[in-house]
Amino acid sequence: MTSVPPPLPTQTPPSPSGEHRFPCDNCGADYRFNPKDGSLTCDHCGHSQAISTGPWKGATLRELDFDAAMAQDLPETEIEETRVLSCPNCAAQVEFDPDTHAAECPFCATPVVTGTGVNRHIKPRGVLPFALDERSAHGAMSDWLGALWFAPNGLKEYARKGRKMQGIYVPYWTFDADTKSSYRGERGTIYYETRTVMRDGKQVTEQVPKIRWSPKSGRVARFFDDVLVLASTSLPKSYTDALEPWDLPALEPYQPQYLAGFRAEAYTVELNDGYTEARHHMSRVIERDVRFDIGGDQQRIHDIDTAISDVTFKHILLPVWLAAYKYRGKTYRFVVNGRTGRVQGERPWSAIKITIAVTIGLLAAAGLGYLVATNQ
Repeated sequence: MTSVPPPLPTQTPPSPSGEHRFPCDNCGADYRFNPKDGSLTCDHCGHSQAISTGPWKGATLRELDFDAAMAQDLPETEIEETRVLSCPNCAAQVEFDPDTHAAECPFCATPVVTGTGVNRHIKPRGVLPFALDERSAHGAMSDWLGALWFAPNGLKEYARKGRKMQGIYVPYWTFDADTKSSYRGERGTIYYETRTVMRDGKQVTEQVPKIRWSPKSGRVARFFDDVLVLASTSLPKSYTDALEPWDLPALEPYQPQYLAGFRAEAYTVELNDGYTEARHHMSRVIERDVRFDIGGDQQRIHDIDTAISDVTFKHILLPVWLAAYKYRGKTYRFVVNGRTGRVQGERPWSAIKITIAVTIGLLAAAGLGYLVATNQ
């Protein structure tokens, strides 16, 4: 007999802002997504409900046609509207529910009053669900801070005992493309010539490296799959790059149940701008392929002509735990990969600790110098 998964809790009708809420079957309070077991859990009564994976479990997510999107010819079913807060300090755009009238920006801790603007954008195709809960993410951040000896003790303690971290789904674009490139260049082969020189009044022979260049042309081809581009400007790219790699094969088809209890950031990098960045990445990889194809010891590339076709994309959401702390008038931000626990953030410096370290170093150098002088 085939087992049938329990039905999903009835979703309240989405508001015009796209807000999704899932009332508990037992008590009526709101469910939230539980990263520990991947279920919906009610904090009020503890009741849990499995998320139905559907027949698409493990299937490849369907891509969207890039040219159709650029021509604004995507089906209306691929577009959604959400109510967002736009932070006046860092320009982050984060989705908020209709009952929220004042909040603090999770990216920079700036107090703001929410607006009523509605953001119309391309709907996410995939979501990578949180695998770490807030306690685990907070522990990873505390361990990371603890390893920074020059960080101020006050900030470490404040962060350990501070407010809860925010679970944010950060927007990304992925791009697929088929490329075929023709190139012209030169292959350099190193050879050696023997020559005689005078050194210290004596004649000596030495091997002098030379390069023999020969013309080379050819073709390379590569299919790019899921070139990942950050679709947000709220966090420094160096932070989000440091959270990689992401286990993209574990992406699930987008279901709002995964967002229950979490925030989702609206993308601020438009699709065309994301594609431009993806093309830069592709160009670097193609150049590497060309150098490999030319071979030899060194390469010169004169020209690469690339034909690109079958460009597709998708909008996905990746899980990040975020903490923004204001300490002595400065905001410190820390991010944690919601799947792996990898941490990145500002490296705070303690002037007192640095002064102590420098003083100890100078004293040690002076003591070493005294011992050397005494022995002599």
